[in-house]
Amino acid sequence: MAVGSELSTSPVPRRGLVLILSSPSGAGKTTLTRALAQRPDWGLELSVSVTTRARRPSEIDGQHYRFIDRDAFEALRERDDLLEWAEVHGNYYGTPRRPVERALAAGRDMIFDIDYQGTRQVRGKLRDDVVTIFILPPSMAELRRRLERRAEDSAETIERRLRNARTEIERWSEYNYVLVNDDLDRSFKTLEAILTAEHLRRERQVGLDRFVEALLAQPDAAAG
Repeated sequence: MAVGSELSTSPVPRRGLVLILSSPSGAGKTTLTRALAQRPDWGLELSVSVTTRARRPSEIDGQHYRFIDRDAFEALRERDDLLEWAEVHGNYYGTPRRPVERALAAGRDMIFDIDYQGTRQVRGKLRDDVVTIFILPPSMAELRRRLERRAEDSAETIERRLRNARTEIERWSEYNYVLVNDDLDRSFKTLEAILTAEHLRRERQVGLDRFVEALLAQPDAAAG
């Protein structure tokens, strides 16, 4: 049985958490986020952002992002229907507020694939329920190779992403955890270890004090 399934059978209920992964474009956050979200034993609900960016050929509307125009995005922002939003590479990205609030109210975990600007906003609003992870590339040369292999951006866009990557990497110290994604399988296992540890934090165990009090009130088992 997977660790996530074992944790779900705990006699002490647990508060949900928001797991945020950030990285410069091409460092692997989206691949890792979706791999973790697709593991049913963890029960993570993927937060689908809205964006004004044009859809790439490999992307599915409503699964990778919800692709909307600028007017629709600005309407969401004006109604305060976004938990966070940012302008990145000339496009708007944001997280709809209501799906997140519904999931957390039901005690479910959510996983976010957002940048450092969005992370700051979510942490400011949800604070104790947020766990943040920054993913670094093994080198800038490898980051360029990954962006070029993706073959979905123009040369001009790749150069802009590489320039912005340095600004994003400078924010690494704002995160709870930092990992270097030089091997996808190893990085995935590290993410699972982090999630396991965060599930077990004392502060997340609802009613743990009452459980321990009841435990201590029980008589010892009779000697064999």
